[in-house]
Amino acid sequence: MKKTLIDKITANNSTVGIVGLGYVGLPLIIRFNEENIKIIGFDIDKEKIELLNQGKSYISHIDNNKISKMISNGNFYATDDFNNISEVDIIIICVPTPLGKHNEPDLSFIENTLKDLKSNLIEGQLLILESTTYPGTTDEIIVPFVEKLGFNIGDNFFIGYSPEREDPGNTSFSTKTIPKVVSGYTKHCLEVTEIIYNKIVDKTVPVSSTKVAEMTKIMENIHRSVNIGLVNELKIVADKMNIDIYEVINAAATKPFGFTSFYPGPGLGGHCIPIDPFYLTWKAKEVGMNTRFIELAGEINTSMPDYVMHKISKTLNIVQKSVKNSKILVLGLAYKKNVDDVRESPSMEIINKLSAMEADIFFNDPFFNKFPQTRKLNLDIPYVDINKNTLNDMDLVLLSTDHDQFDYQLILKEAKIIIDTRGRYNYFDEKIVKA
Repeated sequence: MKKTLIDKITANNSTVGIVGLGYVGLPLIIRFNEENIKIIGFDIDKEKIELLNQGKSYISHIDNNKISKMISNGNFYATDDFNNISEVDIIIICVPTPLGKHNEPDLSFIENTLKDLKSNLIEGQLLILESTTYPGTTDEIIVPFVEKLGFNIGDNFFIGYSPEREDPGNTSFSTKTIPKVVSGYTKHCLEVTEIIYNKIVDKTVPVSSTKVAEMTKIMENIHRSVNIGLVNELKIVADKMNIDIYEVINAAATKPFGFTSFYPGPGLGGHCIPIDPFYLTWKAKEVGMNTRFIELAGEINTSMPDYVMHKISKTLNIVQKSVKNSKILVLGLAYKKNVDDVRESPSMEIINKLSAMEADIFFNDPFFNKFPQTRKLNLDIPYVDINKNTLNDMDLVLLSTDHDQFDYQLILKEAKIIIDTRGRYNYFDEKIVKA
């Protein structure tokens, strides 16, 4: 059956099913379509499915034309009917893996997906997990699930793991150009997993086991989390010494070896960096280890919205105002610039804290004309245009996410006070307070 599947993939006669049509699944679908591979997209969100089947994108950095082109060429459609899983040769799971309320892994999306797949899996298929998770998930959850259905893994059914490496808004790298780590439960599983990804990426990086691949993704995100935690702590120290940490980082970056630039901010956001390190800290406890370094970085990064709040209160106090009833314009809701993703965004956390202190809050974000409602936040914050009158009317402007679309010179000219959490203003001005 391995040869049959490989022959179908090689001849472009295979059909790929992508489960989870979000920031990971949708770019993957587009990339397969660019290679003229037939795809079926699966999701439980009927609104997403309807938009996609109309040729519309619901992600800001993915153009409608890419979706409409896929629909028109007949190589893609989206559905919530998991009976269609029996029609595909390769199944790729791209569902969320959030944290529970005690920072424990929440694998409910993966588990629910497996239940949806259960009665429609057939011999000769390849099932790949792309969701970020702790080392051992594939072996401990997916493999037993498939074996209980009577399949012989590596013989008449294949299982792989290949962690996603999407970076929304990054124009320097694409799904095609980012090297893809691939793994399989057996050698045959690895072989077919590598072959399917070789169709859509410039370079695959095969590793010896699914655990290695799972650990690779966790390590990548921990590396970033720890280094951002370090510069966030150094930012606070430098501020107390009246030193601009951004100038320090840029100067240090001129060293051609032994230094990599990481930049501080108002906290961590997105679906990876604030969450994934805790997957390893949880798993490490099973083997009797406490990951103190990782947890400390998490504590520092989580505390940054409080640091920003302290700066806001202190700055307003200087002009004899309190946070309560002060007009505050928050620029940027997304967790990073030039995207429309508010998952775990520190901007949203800061807005929640400002609301609790009864500030008069307004917002502007080029990707939102209405304040988004999330699982954690249900507020009615008014949108305002950025113009001279609006800026003059605000007691304070908080630059929380430094989208390129903002008119920074107009903001500097017309705002009374600017709290810059991103180092966008890299020069001294008495209006600007770094936070």
